[in-house]
Amino acid sequence: MSSVPIPQNNVVDLPIGDALSERYLSYALSTIMSRSLPDVRDGLKPVHRRLLYAMYELQLRPETAPKKCARVVGDVIGKYHPHGDQAVYDALVRLAQDFAVRYPLIDGQGNFGNIDGDNAAAMRYTESRLTKTAIRLLEGLDENAVDFRETYDGEDKEPIVLPSNFPNLLANGASGIAVGMATNIPPHNVSELCDGLLLMLDGDQTPDIQKLVRAIPGPDFPTGGVLIEDRETIAKAYQSGKGSLRLRARWEKEELKQGQYQIIVTEIPYQVQKSRLIEKIAELIHARKIPLLDDIRDESAEDIRIVLVPKNRNVEPELLMEALFRNSDLETRFSMNLNVLEDGTTPRVMSLAEILRCWLDHRRDVLVRRSAHRLEKVQRRIEILEGYLTVFLNIDEVIRIIRELEDPKAELMSAFGLSEIQAEAVLNMRLRSLRKLEEIELRSEHDALSAEKSALEDLLGSETKQWQNIREDITKLKEDYGKKTADGRRRTELGAAPAPIAIDLDEAMIEKEPITFVCSEKGWVRAMKGHNIKPDDLKYKDGDQGKFVIEAMTTDKLLILGSNGRFFTLGCDKLPPGRGFGEPLRLMIDLPNESDPVTIFPYRAEAHLLIARTDGRGFRVAAKDVLAQTKSGKQIVTVDPKVQVAMCQTINPGHDTIAVIGQNRKLLIFALDEIPELAKGKGVILQKYKDGGLSDLKSFKLEDGFTFPYGGGTRAVEDLTPWYGKRAQAGRMPPNGFPRNNRF
Repeated sequence: MSSVPIPQNNVVDLPIGDALSERYLSYALSTIMSRSLPDVRDGLKPVHRRLLYAMYELQLRPETAPKKCARVVGDVIGKYHPHGDQAVYDALVRLAQDFAVRYPLIDGQGNFGNIDGDNAAAMRYTESRLTKTAIRLLEGLDENAVDFRETYDGEDKEPIVLPSNFPNLLANGASGIAVGMATNIPPHNVSELCDGLLLMLDGDQTPDIQKLVRAIPGPDFPTGGVLIEDRETIAKAYQSGKGSLRLRARWEKEELKQGQYQIIVTEIPYQVQKSRLIEKIAELIHARKIPLLDDIRDESAEDIRIVLVPKNRNVEPELLMEALFRNSDLETRFSMNLNVLEDGTTPRVMSLAEILRCWLDHRRDVLVRRSAHRLEKVQRRIEILEGYLTVFLNIDEVIRIIRELEDPKAELMSAFGLSEIQAEAVLNMRLRSLRKLEEIELRSEHDALSAEKSALEDLLGSETKQWQNIREDITKLKEDYGKKTADGRRRTELGAAPAPIAIDLDEAMIEKEPITFVCSEKGWVRAMKGHNIKPDDLKYKDGDQGKFVIEAMTTDKLLILGSNGRFFTLGCDKLPPGRGFGEPLRLMIDLPNESDPVTIFPYRAEAHLLIARTDGRGFRVAAKDVLAQTKSGKQIVTVDPKVQVAMCQTINPGHDTIAVIGQNRKLLIFALDEIPELAKGKGVILQKYKDGGLSDLKSFKLEDGFTFPYGGGTRAVEDLTPWYGKRAQAGRMPPNGFPRNNRF
């Protein structure tokens, strides 16, 4: 078989980069203009526009019977939209869902899905027709209001844009992802949009954004909810065309018997699937991430009713909801991006005022074109009426000409000065129209049309009258969609930005239970349930023994000070359970093998600590300053291979005096104020030593006296003069009977 030679003139020598760039640019432009971004004038993408036009051609008006959606989709893909039928049907379904669009453009009959995320029935089972809102978008299509273009196969024509006697872009919003850009426009309340439009028609072409936000205070989502952004944030987003708005579910507290209560969620944020939301919260309950919540139930019917059951009646409902807002889609962020096609060709991020101005300019263009079209029709009809009236004045002669002459049309034009259109109309006149009453009706119609012609000419000649006409249309629109009507009432509440809660929410989410923290000599830790555990009940591995036993709560944090001077923080809710011997502490914190925990105690935000090194240096530090956020801890005390951390104690409120004893068995007592409070460092000299180092220290209240263990009890020293001095002195031998282990 011989191969067919390729003609050389069909081969283009082009760098592959240029070829790819050209083709990708074509694809990008096609996606932006024909698929993803809405037109600023009618707020529709091509698929939606073609859907509405196809239904308009099928006469599917609100007062007529609906037709199968399969018939509508068939017409759309057969005449206007050369794409898949499922994509077209999905677009149709969305325009009919009252939870997806603020003002539905299609009235659907049958199963069109629900807020749970269930899909609509197949198109062969459902029916649809246009709504009154959609009819407003289509008003004037037959009156040359907009330009038409050929369809993809060249057999028909379709509108480039709809006349749009309804601010659909902002009323219903839009979303889409193009190539290198996206759009996400929230729905708004039409009555408020009308207020903003009237504000601009009052002579303020570019109103101050604060004035505009007073008229249009924020989006109005079909599913309601509470918008929790302050006016400044909303105004900034409207001014720039981009911003992030927080939306929360609406909830209320429902009282039950015996002081119990439950929380009822009646509205959820926009574009959140109810079933997925409930499933997510149930997972949080199961994972014990929201222990304040005991159960969730869906009792929804026509309206949303999600029941949240708290653990007990002592749980604060505001705290519980704040936890849910942080951890679930009961609070969402709507990323507003007012990216639209200007004049159907140029993508641009517009401000709110620019979008409103573009819609007003489009309405003026439509008004002028419709008026000019109507004026042409009126003038043609007046011309014909004048021909009829001429006939009635000369009826006998007209009849004779028609009956006897071969070319009555030319003879009528010659005899009575008629135009070709008038002569043709006279020849087509029915005999029954020759009665006297008809002449009276013709004169009446002529007078009415003459008056209309004069009004239309005045309208086309005066820009002021054109804007006045548009003002009347907007005022009528506001009456039809007023806030007292079912469709017009505001659904999304405008709330204030929530104040930051003072309670640590992460801590509050932990179920508060008593535990006993156990740490062995070799660093194995565990958390036993309850307090007052007997030491004999604690078991350790062979060769190991107890070192720290601390009673705490699951909501507490433990501060761990290593001999390397680093503080570590460990949440009590994350400790291993008391069964077995526990887990190594070094797996939970990055404590080096050459360092050991010096002390472990529960964190108290208001507490102050006294830290001392083995060489007798020390300082005070606030507990909140040593709290570590990471596993690696926080370096507080400066150490070196020869000097390590000796001890750390909590200074009790009211204590004003420090007692220090060295390994040389010298005791020194001085005022607590002499020790500075630092954030980190090696501290100041507490007691001087020639040999050895620090053995022990304690804080106490001077007026309560100094005590130390003696025999089976304690001994108090009333006169402290021999040992009381200044910081950094050597001190004196302790009182008789002081323990030989040098410990207080």
